[in-house]
Amino acid sequence: MRPTALATVARYLLLDRVTYVVLPWTWAAFGFVLDVVVLRLTPASHTDHRWVGGLAAVFVVVFVVGVQSVARALPFALTLGVSRRTYFLGATSLALALAVCFGLVVTAGQALERATGGWGMNMAFFRVPYLLDGPWYLSWLTASTTFVLLFVYGMWYGLVYRRAGLVGSAVFGALQLSVLALAAIVTTWLHDWTHLGHLLTTITVTGITGILAAAAAVMLAGGFATIRRLTV
Repeated sequence: MRPTALATVARYLLLDRVTYVVLPWTWAAFGFVLDVVVLRLTPASHTDHRWVGGLAAVFVVVFVVGVQSVARALPFALTLGVSRRTYFLGATSLALALAVCFGLVVTAGQALERATGGWGMNMAFFRVPYLLDGPWYLSWLTASTTFVLLFVYGMWYGLVYRRAGLVGSAVFGALQLSVLALAAIVTTWLHDWTHLGHLLTTITVTGITGILAAAAAVMLAGGFATIRRLTV
């Protein structure tokens, strides 16, 4: 497949720059301002870092953007003669490019955060305990991998919706929740929550990033299998 074909799909999607570029960072800015207001109105603690969760808004938006990249933009692309395979790989390439930029913004934000003493109030917006609080290259890799994971996960949901409708999407989500519930039940039966907790605390950030990358690969495979049988 020619790289120009993938670039064409990426450019097609970026015609809606507001959704793919502006929207995630608008929510990030909103979360930042909200966190600043909350910290200003609450007593300062004696810890070196005041952890906040505003950055999570970006990841939620990325999932939604992944959904709409196929739920809304795919049908018109197919009418223009773009193959399903080309569209899927082109959208994935765009996700990878955006993820690289996103990771760089996170690492730059962390550098500014540390240099300014947490924006003058010990606020940790771009730093997340354990996950995004290490060397810049690990933060960049973890943030970028998480971005890709949520984007392709949203794409898979969007493809399921295009193929099976609202009911199929609900069943798709219910099956995933059922797997998690079954895993929790088995762990409870085995009285193994303590061991599981210890195992999770011993996994390094590199290991977690590897797990996220593996999960993203599974999502890509699932999405690719779904789009091949999609009728629009």
